[in-house]
Amino acid sequence: MNKETFKPYIPAEKVTPELTLTSILMGILLAVVFGAANAYLGLRVGMTVSASIPAAVISMGAIRVIMKKDSLLESNMVQTIGSAGESLAAGAIFTLPVLFLWAGEGRMENPGIVEISLIAGCAGLLGVLFMVPLRNALIVREHGVLPYPEGTACAEVLLAGEERGVSAKLVFAGMGIAAAGKFLVDGLKAVPGVITAKFDMLKTEFSTEVYPALIGVGYICGPKISVKMLAGGVLGWFVLIPAIVTFGSGSVIYPGTETIGAIYETGGASAIWSSYIRYIGAGAVAAAGIISLVKSLPLIITTFRDTVKSMGKRSTGEIARTGRDMDMRLVVALILLLVLLIWLLPVIPVSLFGAFLVVVFGFLFATVSSRMVGLVGSSNNPVSGMAIATLLIATLCLKGTGDTGIHGMKGAIAIGSIICIIAGMAGDTSQDLKTGYILGATPQKQQIGEIIGTVSAALTIGGVLYLLSSAWNFGTTELPAPQATLMKMIVEGVMDGNLPWILVFLGVFLAVVVELVGVSALPVAIGLYLPLELSACIMIGGLIRLYVDRKKQKEMVNRGILFCSGMIAGEGLVGILLALLAVANLSGFLDISGIVHTGTVGGIVLLAGITLLVVVASVCIKKEKEN
Repeated sequence: MNKETFKPYIPAEKVTPELTLTSILMGILLAVVFGAANAYLGLRVGMTVSASIPAAVISMGAIRVIMKKDSLLESNMVQTIGSAGESLAAGAIFTLPVLFLWAGEGRMENPGIVEISLIAGCAGLLGVLFMVPLRNALIVREHGVLPYPEGTACAEVLLAGEERGVSAKLVFAGMGIAAAGKFLVDGLKAVPGVITAKFDMLKTEFSTEVYPALIGVGYICGPKISVKMLAGGVLGWFVLIPAIVTFGSGSVIYPGTETIGAIYETGGASAIWSSYIRYIGAGAVAAAGIISLVKSLPLIITTFRDTVKSMGKRSTGEIARTGRDMDMRLVVALILLLVLLIWLLPVIPVSLFGAFLVVVFGFLFATVSSRMVGLVGSSNNPVSGMAIATLLIATLCLKGTGDTGIHGMKGAIAIGSIICIIAGMAGDTSQDLKTGYILGATPQKQQIGEIIGTVSAALTIGGVLYLLSSAWNFGTTELPAPQATLMKMIVEGVMDGNLPWILVFLGVFLAVVVELVGVSALPVAIGLYLPLELSACIMIGGLIRLYVDRKKQKEMVNRGILFCSGMIAGEGLVGILLALLAVANLSGFLDISGIVHTGTVGGIVLLAGITLLVVVASVCIKKEKEN
C-alpha cells in the first residue's frame, strides 16, 4: 500500500469530534498519571515503556463504554495527549536527577521545581515542533515503508471497539494486581522485595526481585531482549565478581580505598558490584549506545536528504483536512522563541553556545529518533546513546571554552536533558501521527494535543522528582536512578578526570566484543550495569512471553502486553503514593514486618505469581482457540 492509494478509516471529507473538552481533560489526566508512573519505573530499573497502547485502551473504554459515545478520533486524541507524559518523563529521569545527586554531595543547591519544569517543557515542545516539518516526509511519503509498530498497533486497538471494554478491563486488572503486590512488599513490608541465594564458593550471590511490574517489563520486551539482559547480569555477577575477588583480594584498586578482600568481607558481592562492576557496566552502556548510533548513520543521512527534498516541495491546491499541519511560520517562530528562552532564562544553565548545540543536535536527533521508531519501534530507539553522545560532545566543548567546574557540568546536563527529551518526544509524536494518519485524524489538531500533553507533564514532572527525592533520595536501593548515575559519571569523568578509566574501557571493549560476535550489545550492557535482581525478574516475564509466543496466538500476545502495561502503571502509582506517605512520615504505620515472618514468604509469593500468570495465559489461549 502506498501513499497514492492509501485511504484513512475516516475520510478527509468527514468531520468528527477530535479536540474536545472531554478528550483534553482525559488526555491531561493520563499524561500526568503515566508520566508519574513511568518516572518511578525509570528511576527504579533504568527502563521505561510506551504508554500509547494502554492510553488508547483506557480512552476507548471510557468514551465508548462508559460515556456511550462512538467517537474514534476523540479516543485517538486522548491517547495522543496521554502518551506525551510518558515520553517527557522518560527523557527527564535519564538526566535531571543528576542535579539532585550533586546537591546531595554539597556541590550545588537542589534544582527548583520551576527550573525542572522549564527545562522539560522547552525540550518537550521542541521535540513536538521539530516533528511538524518531518511528518510529510516520514509519515506520508514513507507509508508502507516505515511501519511504526506502536502507532499501527494503537490504530488497531482503537478500531477494535467491538470488544466493548475487554481490553480496558485487562489494563485495569493489571493495575490492581501490581498495585496490591507493591503495597504488600513496600507498603506493609509483609514480603521481602528481594530473594537472595549466596554462593560462597564462587564469591558471589544470585538475587531476584518479586515485583509484578518487572515481570511485565520482561513480557513487553520479549525473550530475546530479556535473555540478553540476564546474560549481562550473569557475566557481571558470575564471571567478573568472582574473578575480581579471587585474583585481587589483596590489592587496593581505585576507586576502592581498601583491599578487595576487605570490601568483600564487609559488603559481600554487592559491594564489589558497587565499587567496580558498575563502572565496567557504564563503559559498556556508553559504548553500546554510541555503536547503535553509528549503525544508524546511513539512516540519518538518508532521512535528512529525503526531508530536505520533501520540505522543498510546496503543495498546490487546497490542503485536505487529513493533510493540514500547524502553520510553518508559527512553528519556526515558536522554535526560535524556545531557543531564546533556553539561552536567556537564568534558571536554565545553558549559554548561547549551548543553545546552538541544542538546535543542531535537537533537530538531528529528532529526525533520527522519528526514523528509528518508524523502523524498529520505540523500545529499540537509542535515546540513551544520543544522550551519551551529546553529553560527551557538550562537556568537551564547554570545557574547551573554559566553562568548567559545577557550572559547566550543570550546563552539560541541561543540554543533555533537553536533547534526550527532544528525541523521546519526537519519537512519540511520530508514532501518534502515524496512528492518526491511519485513522484519518487531523494532524494539526494532534500536534496541538501533543503540545497540551507536553505542557501538562512538564508542570508536574518537577513535583514528581522532588517527591521521590524527598522520600528515598536518588542513587539509593529504593531509587537507583541507573541512567542518571551513568550520565553523572560521564560528565564528571570528562570535566574532572576522576573516573576509573581502566574499568570504563574494560566495559567499552566488552561491548565491542559482543557486537563483533553478532549480538546487540546494548541490552547486554544494560544487564551488566543494572543489579542482577532486576534482570532475573525481567527474565521471568520474558519466559512467559516465550510460552505465549509459541502458542502463535497474536491476540493473546497483545492482551498480555495490555495486562503488563497495566501492571507497570499500577506499581508506579503505588510507588508515588508510598513516596507521599514517606515524606509525611506515615510509612512506619504500615510496616508489619515485625509481626509477619517474611523469611520464605517472598519466594512463595513469586512462585505463586508466576504460576497464576501461566495458568491465566493457558486458559485464555484455550478460550481463544475455542472461539
